[in-house]
Amino acid sequence: MATSDAPKQFSYLPKIVNGGFAGIVGVTCVFPIDLVKTRLQNQRVEPSGKAQYSGILDCARQTWRNGGATTFRKIGSLYSGSGVNILLITPEKAIKLVANDFFRHTLSKPGEKKLSTIRGMIAGGAAGFCQVIVTTPMELLKIQMQQGSGSGKMSATKLAMNLVKEKGIAGLYRGLGSTLARDVTFSVIYFPLFAKLDSMGPRKADGSGDAVFYASFLSGLASGASASFCVTPLDVIKTRMQLIKNNPGDMKYNNIADAFVKILKHEGPKALFKGAACRMMVMAPLFGIAQTVYYIGVAEYFLGIKKAQHV
Repeated sequence: MATSDAPKQFSYLPKIVNGGFAGIVGVTCVFPIDLVKTRLQNQRVEPSGKAQYSGILDCARQTWRNGGATTFRKIGSLYSGSGVNILLITPEKAIKLVANDFFRHTLSKPGEKKLSTIRGMIAGGAAGFCQVIVTTPMELLKIQMQQGSGSGKMSATKLAMNLVKEKGIAGLYRGLGSTLARDVTFSVIYFPLFAKLDSMGPRKADGSGDAVFYASFLSGLASGASASFCVTPLDVIKTRMQLIKNNPGDMKYNNIADAFVKILKHEGPKALFKGAACRMMVMAPLFGIAQTVYYIGVAEYFLGIKKAQHV
């Protein structure tokens, strides 16, 4: 039966191409907001309690004002570190989206059109686990370039080479544990929630079984916002732990638990949700755009093959 053979008909090439294209489009659209989010999470707080930035708009305004003398330079400042992010987002998103599809197909039962929530969570978690091989070095380099602390005018390539030279490949995987905790948790929440919301939308008339454009986009928005808010504390910890050089007086963290306790003790619960609104503003449109582009089927169109129905 065609339905029972679904896992065997899993086509990697079009899904990988769609995943990479989706990542490039998505990250290009939302990168400036991501930069603001990173700087908000890493902002210095003076002994008097005064923060470097008063909020999202103030951080964006300071970034724009300090970006350079020309409008071109100012726009460029909003994309600091975007080169490495856009370069690595292709395999990162391809791995994440394709792995989730693969595990959903693998875990599906013959004749089953939709995966159960539990198996959807397992598939999502497995996809999140697979992606960290690319996500960890990508985020590490992106944070250094966005923050500008310790990297100066150094390019992402030179920074990566210096890290490998000084600490080996392990140097590129600083914060692996916290990245893994964040991304697996995010994927466990995001993918089953997206699948549920997407399944409730009206279907396309092309026989693919996919939801219409706006249904997938809104499902990605809602799922991305919800999952990103839930894992914000893990994202804050990951960002802090991945800073190569801290400002004088900044707290040093030994592991995830140590970072959680120290942040909670010295800065209060609110610090664990620094940049939560900004992160939601990044992740909601990023996944809304990426998931929609992924489902459009650009690769299938150019390869002249039929789109597979999503489980």
